[in-house]
Amino acid sequence: MPLYEVEHICPLTVSQQDELAAAITKIHTEKFTAPALFVNVRFTNISEQTTYVGGKRRQTNRILAHVRHGPSRTQDDYADLCSKITKVWDATVPLPRHPFNATGRVDVELRAIFVLGDIVAGMEAGFVLPEAGKDVQWFKENMVAFKKKAEDGDDEFQDMVAEIERRGLIKNGS
Repeated sequence: MPLYEVEHICPLTVSQQDELAAAITKIHTEKFTAPALFVNVRFTNISEQTTYVGGKRRQTNRILAHVRHGPSRTQDDYADLCSKITKVWDATVPLPRHPFNATGRVDVELRAIFVLGDIVAGMEAGFVLPEAGKDVQWFKENMVAFKKKAEDGDDEFQDMVAEIERRGLIKNGS
């Protein structure tokens, strides 16, 4: 449901990308009700792109988080999301930091996270996405179809059905 675009100027290994993607997915699913299957993370090396910050040419690492915004999600929710992602970045990407490449070394600091509440509609894996805050109702309405895909051998839906049950996102009898 969300799309996290990790735009980096510092080299990231496959294992760093794997660790960041898993952590961002975990943070998002714990903060909101989206199942892991619908959390998208894309990495783009932007070291050859031109970016200006404060009117000056800068090369920085940043994350653009495209999410579904709604009344159930507060500014504090997004601030907490940013804080947790920054902590994961700092634990995963080598430090110390080198501001604005002043030392001639590539800057590894995560300089910005922009949370953009710009997903107004979408479709993933053949399902129209619900509005933010209406995931549980959407799970209930689509669980039969999710289980059918799982029973037909779709391992992503097998994982998702198990996750929904494990997290108790749909209560029995409700």
